[in-house]
Amino acid sequence: MKQSLTHLPALVAAALMAVGLASCDNKKFRVDGTITDAKDSVLYFENMSLDGPVAIDSVKLGDDGAFSFSEKSPEAPEFYRLRIAGQIINLSVDSTETITVKAAYPTMATGYTVEGSPECATIKELALKQIDLLGRVLAVERNNTLGFDQTRDSVARMIEAYKHEIKLNYIFKAPMRPSSYFALFQTLGSRLIFDPRESEDDIKAFAAVATSWDTYHPNSIRGKNLHNIAIQGMRNVRIVRNQRAAQAIDASKVNTTNIIDIALLDNKGQARRLTDLKGKVVMLDFHVFGADGSTKRIMQMRDIYNKYHGRGLEIYQISLDPDEHFWKTQTAALPWISVRDPQGIQSNNLVLYNVRSIPTFFLIDKTNTLRKRDAQVKDLDAEIQALLAE
Repeated sequence: MKQSLTHLPALVAAALMAVGLASCDNKKFRVDGTITDAKDSVLYFENMSLDGPVAIDSVKLGDDGAFSFSEKSPEAPEFYRLRIAGQIINLSVDSTETITVKAAYPTMATGYTVEGSPECATIKELALKQIDLLGRVLAVERNNTLGFDQTRDSVARMIEAYKHEIKLNYIFKAPMRPSSYFALFQTLGSRLIFDPRESEDDIKAFAAVATSWDTYHPNSIRGKNLHNIAIQGMRNVRIVRNQRAAQAIDASKVNTTNIIDIALLDNKGQARRLTDLKGKVVMLDFHVFGADGSTKRIMQMRDIYNKYHGRGLEIYQISLDPDEHFWKTQTAALPWISVRDPQGIQSNNLVLYNVRSIPTFFLIDKTNTLRKRDAQVKDLDAEIQALLAE
């Protein structure tokens, strides 16, 4: 049958619409550039999803270090990274932009340049600030002239000053920007710098970004996640505040010590308190048995325990493993005190002891006074012997 000419405009319009929809579905962004001095290294392009990094593509670099990755444009701002081994460059993508990165290995994490995205440039600023903060924190923690309280207070002041600067100049200044979202999830070691589980002020920062993302990126999964974090944080803070208000302190039950007490169940179901070990030299150890290198470290601790336990050394080891059965299996033959924190890496004990990486240990003297953390110990045998001799 011959097609009526009057139907042609509608058919053309429908065809054009179909082409337009197809082109929308095929919108892509591109990340290209060069990373020199990395011949034969594998460069990974990863999406930083809410569940962690997901590999999208990779390339083995040649003499010139050139690379190019292309991916479907996200519906809302999304986060990616370029990685060679432990060297990482963080990126944000909003639409169909072309982002050009130039760097040299092995200093690509700090020495790169980025073009084509103001947000990626701001994320670089934030990453460099976070690296600088980490360096200053480690310098304080490794300072042998500082006691535990001085170290803790100095680190706390540095972190608070950092948070104030980032909130003032980035988060509250432009909460709708991807770089503000990125700032909320910066870490020191394994812990968030902005912690909505503990701080009402940090909750406000999460809420500000969440509200802005509702406006600029409605229904995005990251915006919903921010809301959930802020709401849960407010609940947690409210519960803690109510508990503190309801508790009356009985002065007769106060145990005066120079250490923050920890009370957890050991692998036999018995409650073990850190302060009950007063009179002994104690190695307080935070450990994950499921982590790489665990077996070797446990063997080293066995040597220390065997040498000094008879002279008054005790090990109080806190497992942060999520699987209780696995932990019990791993610790069944260990001779020291093995307890498990059911909160895992979200434990408040990690916050109280300013634990930035795991494994970590502290040395406690016979008076229940915390003396040094691992970063301040150059010769473990010498330190233990000195404490035992006091």
